[in-house]
Amino acid sequence: MKIGFICPAVPGHFNPMSALARQLQARNHDVVMFSLSAAEPPARAADLPFVPFGEKEFPVEGAAEMIKGISRLKGEEALQYTIDAIAAITEVKWKTLPKLLSSNGIDALVLDNYEFYGEVVPMHLGMPYAILSNALHFDYSGHAPLCIHDWAYEHTPEAIKRNCQGVSKFTEMLMRSNAEVIAQAKRAGIKANWEDPSSLFSDLPWITQCPREFDFESSHWPKQFHYAGPLHDGKGRMETDFPWDKLTGEPIVYASMGSLQTGNADVFRAIAPAVSKHKNLQLVLSIGMVLHPEQIGPVPNNAIVVNNAPQLELLKKASVCITHAGFNTVLEALTQAVPQIAIPVTNDQPGVAARIAYKKTGTVTSLDELDPSLLLGHLDEVFNNPTYRDNSRSIQKAIAKRNGLSVAADLLEQGFGLPKKSK
Repeated sequence: MKIGFICPAVPGHFNPMSALARQLQARNHDVVMFSLSAAEPPARAADLPFVPFGEKEFPVEGAAEMIKGISRLKGEEALQYTIDAIAAITEVKWKTLPKLLSSNGIDALVLDNYEFYGEVVPMHLGMPYAILSNALHFDYSGHAPLCIHDWAYEHTPEAIKRNCQGVSKFTEMLMRSNAEVIAQAKRAGIKANWEDPSSLFSDLPWITQCPREFDFESSHWPKQFHYAGPLHDGKGRMETDFPWDKLTGEPIVYASMGSLQTGNADVFRAIAPAVSKHKNLQLVLSIGMVLHPEQIGPVPNNAIVVNNAPQLELLKKASVCITHAGFNTVLEALTQAVPQIAIPVTNDQPGVAARIAYKKTGTVTSLDELDPSLLLGHLDEVFNNPTYRDNSRSIQKAIAKRNGLSVAADLLEQGFGLPKKSK
């Protein structure tokens, strides 16, 4: 059986998806990555077969423009931008993937949970498919707040009603943006409850990167839903230059707003002076590709400011991680027992931040209220209160014990009826 992995061309999704593909490849299964052309360099770095789609509609240079488009947005405006972009890609997949999958001999698919309604492609082809939540999983049941919200977890009738209203508003956004794909799928004979995107999931595994220990407590999940854990092994990523010789040996505060929410210079201008108040800390600031270091303004003398950083390696040395609450950054921090200070911006980040607060692995602050004084208070709290590091260490132990990559690969082998293979 030849398995295709279809994934957004952004690091927070591509890195874990490609790590799982490599895990299956290491077990001597045939895999192929499918994504936009912008994902070809990381696919090559991961030593994975790669097939692009949408080269005309989404050329490589267009990916940079798309990132610029979302980089300064926040909240619902940024969420709508993301949904519209994904919907446009889904239309291209509907038109082009059937032929590509056939010509590449694909027998089964692994789909990203964030590519809403992308299931219509394998449904139309009668092809088996599994779901992978590389970002925080979407809970459309109402038992817990949808991950786009920062609402606290409460299991009361009022909270469930609020959660369900949040789901309805979100799915209305999805349906509006995906109206053309839904219409084409209906004409092709696909029947689904379009108001519940999870109704398009198959009976094959739905796997989340989230450790059970980091999620809200709940037992409502369907039988095909599985907690795995972070899908990374420190390998298969593009090399990133970094001035390692400039590390001073002082405790490191690693700060990053991910690869998409990087256009708001005020965020970085709040981080730098807050860290500078601590004379014994060293700031490593990763600002992405939209801004230039000189736009950040004054930084501590010992600070290292880069456009891209080798995040996994730096988190092994860090004492605190200041983050937009991107799911992969938070999981990578937890894997190293590094407490977090979360500044959620949009998409699933409010839900990730809500879990940071719920599990007390760090603190959460608001983007709208952010200033150096406020952030300094969070730094003092995280450094002086051992609760956050202790709780992060507890989840670190659970992550190490479970080995998410192995669990996820086992589930796919079982779901697709693959024989267990080894090198």
